[in-house]
Amino acid sequence: MEWHITDAQSLRIIDREIGEHAFSPAEYEIVRRVVYATADFEYKSLIRFSEQALQAGAAALAARSTIIVDVPMVQVGITPIIQSTFSNPVYCSMDALTRPQRKKTRASWGIETLARRYPEGIFVVGEAQTALTSLVDLIEAEEIKPALIIGTPAGFVGVDVAIERLKESLVPHIRIEGRKGNAVVAAAIVTGLVELAWQAYGKDNDGMG
Repeated sequence: MEWHITDAQSLRIIDREIGEHAFSPAEYEIVRRVVYATADFEYKSLIRFSEQALQAGAAALAARSTIIVDVPMVQVGITPIIQSTFSNPVYCSMDALTRPQRKKTRASWGIETLARRYPEGIFVVGEAQTALTSLVDLIEAEEIKPALIIGTPAGFVGVDVAIERLKESLVPHIRIEGRKGNAVVAAAIVTGLVELAWQAYGKDNDGMG
């Protein structure tokens, strides 16, 4: 992302208002990106990183792993930076061709279909709690082993349960605690992670392959 003078001023305000924190430098870059995108400082206390989440996510991006998202808004939000860096394939669950399924939402059934096709991909669930539940079901059944899950769904029914199950899984993940997530937060997390990964594995790195 190209930073302009107003962006720098905003980031200085964010740094000043956040003040002391316990995040690692890389984690803090993600947190401030989310706060910048939402103008909501509460995310400082809501965002959680599993152990090795950033390292696993950056390595998967550098390996050109497929990225699966739940809704078009996330896809639109992350595609420009993906195309200008690692060029990972990005697929949306809503575009997946699936047979009609009464018991599941379109996002849930679509992400399940794509997860079986790309079991070691990067999964970004920005809105649909049902999609996150489907992913966790597949993880617990040992059908998929994602490189990283970013889970920021909003909602009132089942979100806490889905997030808790994600937390208990051994899959690297970045999550929002509680019900206050959205696609903007998910896209901000991905954008921050891509920039960190590009710094570590970018085009000047001979190990990219």
